[in-house]
Parts: sequence; structure tokens; C-alpha cells
Amino acid sequence: GSRRDALYHVSLLVSLAGLSPAAAVADSCSRKDCQPQANFLPAGDAPKQKDMVQMPGLKGKNYGKSTYNYPDYTKEESGLQYKDVKSGTGDNPKQGDRVVFDWEGYTIGYYGRIFKAKNGVKGGAFDAETEFERFVVGAGTIVPGLEQGILSMRVGGIRQIVIPAEIGYPLDDPPHDKVGPKPPNFDGQRALNFVLYNQGLIDKTLLFNVKLIRIDTPNGKGGFTRGVVQASSAGKASPKPVEEDEDEE
Repeated sequence: GSRRDALYHVSLLVSLAGLSPAAAVADSCSRKDCQPQANFLPAGDAPKQKDMVQMPGLKGKNYGKSTYNYPDYTKEESGLQYKDVKSGTGDNPKQGDRVVFDWEGYTIGYYGRIFKAKNGVKGGAFDAETEFERFVVGAGTIVPGLEQGILSMRVGGIRQIVIPAEIGYPLDDPPHDKVGPKPPNFDGQRALNFVLYNQGLIDKTLLFNVKLIRIDTPNGKGGFTRGVVQASSAGKASPKPVEEDEDEE
């Protein structure tokens, strides 16, 4: 059934990412992990929003579910965590560049709901041809945490990115038309929004699996010059840069 498929995909993904299945599917504030702040903050420290998972059902309470720090992941001040499955080559994206990427998206809360997945992903590889996502750095058209996680990637790199709600999808855009990436179908959007707009004890942290395809640079005429794509393992040559005059969509 759909739940069995969801659990399979998440267990596969978390095994690649080094996440424990228990952490990946934790969906509520239980007796075990929902403790007074004094139990998970250093003595004398004031509570910090980033130390607790955002849950509407616990708003205003003096306790909460502590943020999980995933082993072998780099953690940023914003709460973002990431781990490289494969390193890329070349430069990092810069302000004004157009980033072309492929992605998968999973909720960590409520049994790891899939809101965008590719069929047959193995070992973090993205093999099938597809219509890739794109965004211009600094344009505000992508989830803030995802942009942050991609900016330190290089072409051909594959990264697991864990994004807390504070730097995730904005709640004033339920169709995800203004800020993407948008789930490609109704089922994906419903799965994502079920978690994002749930007012109970559900962890709204998201897990993205991202491959950076190429970086296009502004050509000064309202368009972009296509960047090169990393050569495949089969030895295909990367295409030469091609100038595009069309405006960014």
C-alpha cells in the first residue's frame, strides 16, 4: 500500500543519509523525547527556538521536543543540517546565478511522507532524464533552507539536507506557487501540506535529497549562459556553454 511504499522509500533514503529509522519517522512529542527544557538545555541557558522542534500544539508551553542532531551531518547556525553523498566539482553558485537541480522531498514527521521522489533512486544517484528545477540565487523563489544548503554545493554534487520549519516553506503559500520547489502532483502536495499545516504534535522538519546539475551565469542581456554539466561515469563529454537570451521564467 501507499504507507508501505512510503516507509520503504524513507528507510532507503535515511540509510543513505546515515539517519536512524526511529529518528526519521518520529512524528510526535512522546514521553521519551518531550521533556522539560531543563533536561536538554545547559543549566542557566535561556530556551532558544532552534533547540526545539516547532509544533503548534506546544505553542506557549515550557517544554517541547528537542532538535535532533544527525550523526556525521554539518549543522549551521540556522538549524540546517547537511551531509554530502557525493562531492561535485567547479565553483559554488553565486548571487544572480541560475541553479539547475534535481530533488526528492520527504517529511520527517508523520511516518516520513514522500512529497516528491524519483523512481529507482539507489545510492543517492539520479540517473533518469527529467525536467529539472531551477531558481535564481537571491530571488526568493525557493525554500530558504534549501537555497542555503545548495549554495555550498558544486556541480555534480549530491547532498542530503535537513531543514527545520523556521527556514522551510512559508505558510502563506499553500499551493507553493511563489516559493518552491513545488511537489509535482496532487498527492505530493497533499502529503506535504498535511504536515506543514497540521496544528498538532507533528515534527515539520523536512528532508531533501538534492543533485546540483549545473550553474548558469547571467549574460547581461536578461538571459543566462548555460554552465557545463559534470561528465557522467560513462565518460560522456560535458556540453559546451550555450548562451540563452530568454528571460528567467
